[in-house]
Amino acid sequence: MFDQEARLERLLARHTDAAVVEPVAGRPTVVRRDQILVAPVDAPIVEDRVRRWYDSVHDEDGVRLLRLRPRARVDVCELSSRLSGDGRHRRLAVSPNTLVYGQPMWWSGPADRPRPTDPVPAPSAALPPRRDVTVAVLDTGLSPHPWYETADWYREQRDEAAEVLDADLDFELDAQAGHGTFIAGVVLQHAPSARIRARRVLGGDGVGDELAVLRALSGLRRCGPVDVLNLSLGCFTFDDRPSPVLARAIAALGRGTVVVACAGNAAGDRPFWPAALKPVVAVAALDGEDRAWFSNYGWWVDACAPGVDVASCHLRFDGRRPPANGVDPDAFEGYATWSGTSFAAPAVAGMIAGAAASEDLTAVAAADRILDPVKCRTLPDLGVVVGT
Repeated sequence: MFDQEARLERLLARHTDAAVVEPVAGRPTVVRRDQILVAPVDAPIVEDRVRRWYDSVHDEDGVRLLRLRPRARVDVCELSSRLSGDGRHRRLAVSPNTLVYGQPMWWSGPADRPRPTDPVPAPSAALPPRRDVTVAVLDTGLSPHPWYETADWYREQRDEAAEVLDADLDFELDAQAGHGTFIAGVVLQHAPSARIRARRVLGGDGVGDELAVLRALSGLRRCGPVDVLNLSLGCFTFDDRPSPVLARAIAALGRGTVVVACAGNAAGDRPFWPAALKPVVAVAALDGEDRAWFSNYGWWVDACAPGVDVASCHLRFDGRRPPANGVDPDAFEGYATWSGTSFAAPAVAGMIAGAAASEDLTAVAAADRILDPVKCRTLPDLGVVVGT
C-alpha cells in the first residue's frame, strides 16, 4: 500500500488542470477544470446557453469540447447538471471531463505495483481458429514482446500505440507503465489468435480522461468492426450517474460489440463507470473463491474472475531501486504478476473472444454462453464466476 493522500497530491501536481470535486461528502472524483464535453448533436443548444462563459470550442473526433473562461469561475459539475436536466430524464448529453484511471490503482483505493516473475509460457491454441476475432484494448498502449511482436496486427500499430515508460525521466518505471501490455497478454492467454487493436488513452501514471476515451472510441468505429472491447479503467462521477456523452459513444459501437470493463478497486459498492453502464459487462476481482478485498461489488457487477497475482507479459526495464533480500523489485525481464480488477476484466474479455474464435460464434453469443447465470455459478454482488 502507498499513502493515498500523497498519491493524490502527486496526481494533482502532475495534472495541473485537474481538481477534486465532492458534491456529496465522502464521494469525490477528479475533473479537468473549465472543461465540459458535449455530444455533437446537442452542441448548438449547449453553446448557445453557455455563450457568456466559454472561451473556445473544439471538435474532438466525435465530441465537442468547450473550454470555459477561468475568470468566470464556473462549477463544471453544476453546469453539466443544469444543462443535461436536473430530473431523472436527461435531455442533453453534457458532462464534465472526468479523469479516468487504470485499475490496479486509484487514488482512493489500493495501490499495487507489478512484480517481476519468471517467464510465462507463450499462449498457443490447441486448434486453428474458425474465425478471426478483434479485441480492442483502450489503455496505456503496447510495448514490444515476444508473444506478439512479429504479428501483423502489432506491426500495423506499433508506433502509434507505443507505451511511455518513464515520462517524468526519473529513471524509474512509471506507476502503470506496462499496464496495456500486461492486459493484452491476459487477453491472448485466453484467445491466442485474437487480433489486438490498441489505443493509448492513459499515461504511464495510469491517468487519462473521458475526452481521450471518447476520441479512441470514435477512432475504433472508423477502423472496422470490433468483437470485444476491454476497458480496464474507469472513474466515479460527481453525481454517481453515468456520463451521457460516454454512454452514447459506447452505444454507438453497435450491438455486435461486447464491452467488458473493470469494476474498480475501491472496495465498495459505489457505481464505477463505464463498468456500471447497462450494456457493459462489469467485472470484479476474485482472490481464490472469495472477493478480492480491494474489489468493488454491487448490483451493477455482472461477473467476477481471478484478479490477485495474475501473471502475464510485461516490459523489459531495470529501474534504480536496489535489490532487497536477493530480489530486485524493478528489474523486469518481460514478465510480471499484478493484482487488480484491471486484470480480471481482460480474462473475461479473452474468454469471450476465445470462444467466438474457436466455435465460430458472434461475440454476443459467446458472451451469453460464458455469462449464463442459469448454467454458471454466481455470487451475490459479484455476478457470474468466470475462469476459476
